[in-house]
Amino acid sequence: MEKQPGAQGAGKLADEKQLDEKELERKLKKDQKAKEKEEKKLKAKQKEAARLQAQATSDGAKKTEKKQRKKAVENENPEDFIDPDTPNGRKKLLAPQMAKQYSPSAVEKSWYAWWESSGYFCADSASTKPPFVIVLPPPNVTGALHIGHALTVAIEDAMIRWRRMSGYNALWVPGVDHAGIATQVVVEKKLMRERKLTRHDLGRENFVSEVLKWKDQYGGTILNQLRRLGASLDWSREAFTMDEQRSKAVTEAFVRLHKEGLIYRDYRLVNWDCTLRTAISDIEVDHIDLKEETMLKVPGYANEVQFGVLISFAYPLEEGLGEIVVATTRIETMLGDTAIAVHPEDKRYKHLHGRYAVHPFNGRKLKIICDAELVDPTFGTGAVKITPAHDPNDFEVGKRHNLDFINIFTDDGKINSNGGAQFEGMPRFTARVAVIEALKEKGLYKDTKKNEMSLGVCSRTNDVVEPMIKPQWFVNCNSMAKAGLDAVRSKKIEIIPQQYEQDWYRWLENIRDWCVSRQLWWGHRVPAWYVTLEDDQDKNLGSDNNRWIVARNESDANLEAQKKYPGKKLWLDQDPDVLDTWFSSGLFPLTVLGWPSDTADLRAFYPTSVLETGLDILFFWVARMVMMGLQLGGNVPFEKVYLHPMIRDAHGRKMSKSLGNVVDPLEVINGMSLEGLLKRLEEGNLDPNELIIAKEGKKKDFPDGIAECGTDALRFALIAYTSQRVVGYRQWCNKLWNAIRFAMGKLGDHYTPPATVDVSRMPPICKWILSVLNKAIGKTVTSLEAYKFSDATSTIYSWWQYQLCDVFIEAIKPYFFSDSQEFESARAASRDTLWICLETGLRLLHPFMPYVTEELWQRLPQPKDSCRKDSIMISEYPSLVKEWTNDRLENEMDIVLDAVNRIRSLKPPTDSNERRHAFALCRGQEIAATIQCYQSLIVSLSSVSHLKILTENDETPADCATAVVNKDLSVYLQLQGALNTDAEREKLRKKKDEIQKLQHALTQKIDASGYREKAPQNVQEEDMRKLTALLEQLEVISEAEKKLDAKIGNN
Repeated sequence: MEKQPGAQGAGKLADEKQLDEKELERKLKKDQKAKEKEEKKLKAKQKEAARLQAQATSDGAKKTEKKQRKKAVENENPEDFIDPDTPNGRKKLLAPQMAKQYSPSAVEKSWYAWWESSGYFCADSASTKPPFVIVLPPPNVTGALHIGHALTVAIEDAMIRWRRMSGYNALWVPGVDHAGIATQVVVEKKLMRERKLTRHDLGRENFVSEVLKWKDQYGGTILNQLRRLGASLDWSREAFTMDEQRSKAVTEAFVRLHKEGLIYRDYRLVNWDCTLRTAISDIEVDHIDLKEETMLKVPGYANEVQFGVLISFAYPLEEGLGEIVVATTRIETMLGDTAIAVHPEDKRYKHLHGRYAVHPFNGRKLKIICDAELVDPTFGTGAVKITPAHDPNDFEVGKRHNLDFINIFTDDGKINSNGGAQFEGMPRFTARVAVIEALKEKGLYKDTKKNEMSLGVCSRTNDVVEPMIKPQWFVNCNSMAKAGLDAVRSKKIEIIPQQYEQDWYRWLENIRDWCVSRQLWWGHRVPAWYVTLEDDQDKNLGSDNNRWIVARNESDANLEAQKKYPGKKLWLDQDPDVLDTWFSSGLFPLTVLGWPSDTADLRAFYPTSVLETGLDILFFWVARMVMMGLQLGGNVPFEKVYLHPMIRDAHGRKMSKSLGNVVDPLEVINGMSLEGLLKRLEEGNLDPNELIIAKEGKKKDFPDGIAECGTDALRFALIAYTSQRVVGYRQWCNKLWNAIRFAMGKLGDHYTPPATVDVSRMPPICKWILSVLNKAIGKTVTSLEAYKFSDATSTIYSWWQYQLCDVFIEAIKPYFFSDSQEFESARAASRDTLWICLETGLRLLHPFMPYVTEELWQRLPQPKDSCRKDSIMISEYPSLVKEWTNDRLENEMDIVLDAVNRIRSLKPPTDSNERRHAFALCRGQEIAATIQCYQSLIVSLSSVSHLKILTENDETPADCATAVVNKDLSVYLQLQGALNTDAEREKLRKKKDEIQKLQHALTQKIDASGYREKAPQNVQEEDMRKLTALLEQLEVISEAEKKLDAKIGNN
């Protein structure tokens, strides 16, 4: 059926109408887009005009502000900047105006006395708060604290202040150690230097009085130093290892251990110091490694003594069997030889087994014994002289073979009657030469060869240590050491850093019995009495080991003696020896809390939380505290052991008074001229030769003296383990000071901080600084919990320096250049954010820098109707605020700040304040939107006149230096004829090398055997993403290099 013409026409008209509507719709959309584009352009122009206007206004405002400041300075009253005098113990009175420069001496004045008098340092044994307890390793009373002690104090006080602010019942117990041998040496030297007297000239009682005078003088010095270092110690619990309570506890410990069979008296080999005439501990023996023959100065000898040689000589054999050759590094000890050892399998000597050699000077018969444990048949002649009373190895051989133990030395190191009339009375090293000459006369001397050896020297006197057999009191450590090993293995005690656990295991698995008696006059007298009966033939003290009675006092000893020897006439003499200092200090965590009494402190605070000390005394002190704590206290003395690094001087040497590199922390805090440093050395206790060396060391290290740095800067540098940067941290304190000064000016006199803030309504820069502050809080707390103190200081420093001061404060300054209503909400938000940052940041920093944070915190305005604490040190430590976290914004700001740094790096060194045009080439809409959002911030922070955003289609302007930020962003700075193409090419090359190294490392990781099988899928995906980004950056750099080459070609 055909269509009618009319119908066809109507259909055509309808189609045309439909087409017209579609066309119209397209046209309208196109017009709308065009309109929107125009509006965007107009908006951009308006924004740019506003920015230029704001910049012009801010420049004008800056000039006006400078004029106002100048006028204000002219009207200032200087007294408004000086703190009034504060009565001792009262809260510090602050000047109406903040001083323009930070002064450590002014800031650190008065706060400590107020903290102490307010009771902020005191812990309460009845508190329901969780306890956190540290016992200060008691410094020796021998003199002033050095920088190593300051490290201990800084770390421990940071821990205590942090825990106290975090809601713990924090107790830090102070004390000093009587330091038996160290103190006695110092006082004996002083007596000899000033009065030419020995302790024996004075007698025991008078000598102890002299030591007590010394203790009173220097004990006060140490306590003053601790206070100056800001140590928040609980002074109400101060202890001294020889005070009445501690002395009673030491006696009790000795008596209990003796009753349990763990303390006994025996003849054993000890380290003997012939100058001090006492046994000394292993820690007091320094070892000098000698590679060859060496002449050394030894106390008491006019001429130097030969060491580092091996002397061979022959012993004649009985019955004319010839001779046997032996060798020794200590030829004088042959006077006490009682045997010669050979290896049982050594064929050269099989015919001599059980035979005898004859001593050439006294005719003593020396049995030839077989000992496979000692003798190495391939070393030397394969025959070894045995001196059981003067050599540790020979001592063990003597016990195995039941040999005679003949001591040939007097207590002061002379040959005694056992050495023979020919040598009796000779000092041991004089006898060394005399014995060689006598052997030569008899034709028995063979030769002398150089020999590598380790020489033991007393760290107190520099005398050569002599192994001597002496009757001493010993502690059997086997069962206690096993308990100490189990405590670490079971994690009842955690050693930090963990790698030092191996040292712990090695020492305790190879422990020997501990000699606890010392032949000194200063120390805890051994609580043992010797019983002499009227009818005894030998009435010498100690001649019969079974006659000793251990008791708490003489009265108890007398009762026990009467029971043991009923009806006998007897008298008692107390052992003149004193106990090793480590014995009393090993009990310190128990005794400072009241042991052996069942005190509230002991119940509340034992075991303590952490012991912080140096690695060098892990065995000598830490292990003994653990052993004695477990044995006598029934539990470990602390739950964690943190071992801090050793403080060394600028040359890597250990601190030593004789080298002159020991630094008193007060010299750094107060500052001191070179003349003053040298004068202090002269007033010290150094020998004349040591004084010369020490002075040279001081002149070399401190040619201009030491600048005043203050306590806060010193503490921060020590905790950051960057003690060479103390001056830098003092300058940083000034930066903090100026940040608060700026804040006080911008907050205004009538500003009241809000109780709460709505972060969602804040400008991006405010949201960002709170987010990164939150991250800093989290990382600081995590670092403190993990005992990574340098990480904590680094985190805090970075936030204050690089995020708050360098970015946030600079970013908000333009809001305050005028009172424009346009920026009113931004100004208000900036004020609130600034206050939050400063108040929170000061609390975050307080444990490390207590003085400056207290002073600045006190100056900050308080929120209305707040319950703010009186002091920052008892305020709450910052914790994470969930609402502040904004990862997206942080990522954006990371890109923005990276761009700012790249633009700054492009500026020629000759530029001072010149502002140049900058460009940002954005490869993608997302990065372009980010840069556009922060455009004015980039302009402000990078100090450029203008930032133009380019797309990939735009031409890069001529005469520009280039920097690649990432694969999506490059920045350019127009140098207008100042472009150095060689320098630009070098920058690109360095960046390319840097990225290629990262790419190579990542490629190696991905290509490594087992990577695809073992690495988690998310790790593999992240690595591929990183690799792709690096390759894209390399493409961007290659493109930049091509453009630079083209530009050079065109020129």
